[in-house]
Amino acid sequence: MIPFGRDSRGRGTMAGRAPSVKRYVVRLSSEEREQLQALIRKGKGPASRLLKARILLKADVSEAGEGWSDSSIIEALETSAAMVYRVRRQLVEEGFEAALSRKQRATPAVPPIFDGEKEAKLIALACSKPPKGRARWTLRLLEEKVVELNIVERASDSTIGRVLKKTLSNPISSNSG
Repeated sequence: MIPFGRDSRGRGTMAGRAPSVKRYVVRLSSEEREQLQALIRKGKGPASRLLKARILLKADVSEAGEGWSDSSIIEALETSAAMVYRVRRQLVEEGFEAALSRKQRATPAVPPIFDGEKEAKLIALACSKPPKGRARWTLRLLEEKVVELNIVERASDSTIGRVLKKTLSNPISSNSG
């Protein structure tokens, strides 16, 4: 039976466990170390970027590095094992800058409602004659009409306004209104 213990933060640990061999070993050049130390010294920037810089400095096994174990880093910086692992992996697989910065999304969180074709139909509708009894198109009228004509399933008047503003304020357009 393997005895269990508790670390200083009250989490369970396995006593007598052999230290694991690191798959992602952090070795920083002197320039990278200086850059990280300057970043931390300034103290400016997103907290996650500063935390990643601290993790990299602590995990560095080069001659100038501290070479701390993951458990020591987790305890000292009050972070998770997953965060330490992720930062190590990003440095080794993607490089120094990628380890410090957030990864950009490949696709937007919310897909755009209007693509080029739907946008063109909306603009054509907005430039057409308004309904009977109206002097001009309102955003609410356009909103109802694009749904009625099955251009889009649903759209708010603010979305309609944003699309038209983007298009009609374009300096290339001949009639910017």
